[in-house]
Amino acid sequence: MSSKTATAPESLLDELQTTLAHGTVARRVETLRRVTDLFINGSVNYSDEQIGLFDDVFHCLLEHIESSAKALLANRLAPIDTAPPQTIRTLAFDDLIEVAGPVLAQSTRLDDDTLIETARSKSQAHLLAISNRTTLSGAVTDVLVLRGNDEVIQSTVNNPGAEFTERGFSRLVSRAEGDDNLSTCVGLRPSIPRHLYLKLVAKASDAVRQRLEAAIPQQAKEIPIAVKEATRRARSAPSAVTADTTIAHALVRSLYQDGRLDEFQLAAFAEAGKFDETNASLAALANVTVNVAENMMMETRAEGVMILAKVSGLSWSTVRAIINLRDDISGGEPTDLQTCKETYERLRPSTAQQVLRFHRMQQSAPAA
Repeated sequence: MSSKTATAPESLLDELQTTLAHGTVARRVETLRRVTDLFINGSVNYSDEQIGLFDDVFHCLLEHIESSAKALLANRLAPIDTAPPQTIRTLAFDDLIEVAGPVLAQSTRLDDDTLIETARSKSQAHLLAISNRTTLSGAVTDVLVLRGNDEVIQSTVNNPGAEFTERGFSRLVSRAEGDDNLSTCVGLRPSIPRHLYLKLVAKASDAVRQRLEAAIPQQAKEIPIAVKEATRRARSAPSAVTADTTIAHALVRSLYQDGRLDEFQLAAFAEAGKFDETNASLAALANVTVNVAENMMMETRAEGVMILAKVSGLSWSTVRAIINLRDDISGGEPTDLQTCKETYERLRPSTAQQVLRFHRMQQSAPAA
């Protein structure tokens, strides 16, 4: 880079001081345009120190220009990976979406902490801009799902570059109840945990089930499952088996075949919040299919868990850990553990076996 280019920003400082002290609005905007042109023309080659100098110049100008000029600056700097970072941050926190929107949606200079801070404090329009970024981490989508209105939620779920945490998916499943469009979009996310997919489908309309089955016919044919309604009627539904679920089932199968799957291991899975491993372990110890166990685990009440546990000969402490895991996943009202304990202690193994036979028959029966 030539010395002229390197010192060009500094040569503007005197003009900048004069402009800020005595210049008209038009002159300030013209100075901003010149500084922006200078930066964009050489942004690929500037050092961090030189970019810092531009940051200082832009900062001075931003305090003395009107919103329309700020919006123009935001649109010009947003696509540039080497844009002055503090300038981008200042623009991102502007209350006017015309100013903040371009950088929130595009700038790679904004880290997750800045995006989260903005999403927690700014308008729905700001959240919508963030939802359109090329990539979104689970930490950012957590806030969007928590604070966002329907438009923000839909935009975030439809973003192929968005990642979601289990907590985020759980909120989405709750939010999607009664909303066929959102239910379908959430159900089609490839990384949705299996147990939350089952919960989504259990509450979904027939139209949503048909859309999901049409979208993933291979999975619907290969792994049919029965989803229980409140009336305990079984309905066929496609299954979302993620790579994590497959790995979890393989691990449990290996432990079982090696004779290393016992109550202690099951309790460890439950206490660690590992639904797939817990469910598969309970299925193996109760000698039922994973699908039967899943249906019983996902019932609104905890009776299904207690039936499987009693057949497996589990102690109450392990049953409690499994129920706590269910409560954490569902996000609903906590289960009355004392009542469950009394019920579990009264439950006879022979009665549990009879009920389990009913569940097996219901699982194998053709869908209504």
